[in-house]
Amino acid sequence: MRILFDTNVVLDVLLARAPHAAAAADLLTRVESGQLQGLLGATTVTTIHYLATKAVGRDLAAQHVTTLLDLFDVAAVTRAILAAALDAGFADYEDAVLHQAAVHAGATGIVTRNGRDFERATLPIYAPEELLRLLDL
Repeated sequence: MRILFDTNVVLDVLLARAPHAAAAADLLTRVESGQLQGLLGATTVTTIHYLATKAVGRDLAAQHVTTLLDLFDVAAVTRAILAAALDAGFADYEDAVLHQAAVHAGATGIVTRNGRDFERATLPIYAPEELLRLLDL
């Protein structure tokens, strides 16, 4: 499976947000082991760097981003993706951009804790725990 990780799932791990961190960390471990192909939207990487810099400082933020780039492929955000997101019918443009980036990068699904934000998605949407159960079948 080639899964795009929504920003909130990655932040759950980096910020140790209980009770969500355990499932998110398990998914990242599966990306690391090769059981799951992980994608991040390009905008997710910049958002994580920005938030991590505020939380833990520039040097540690750069280390976090380096680790993520070693683990994940990056779904590009191009002019075509930004334009398609405008027409996708999503309530939130950022979510539409992530969805369109996932589609164009060949993702087979998106993992997020905010499934309602992706009601207009054409890809399968998974909660972290749901994706873990599916991987364990």
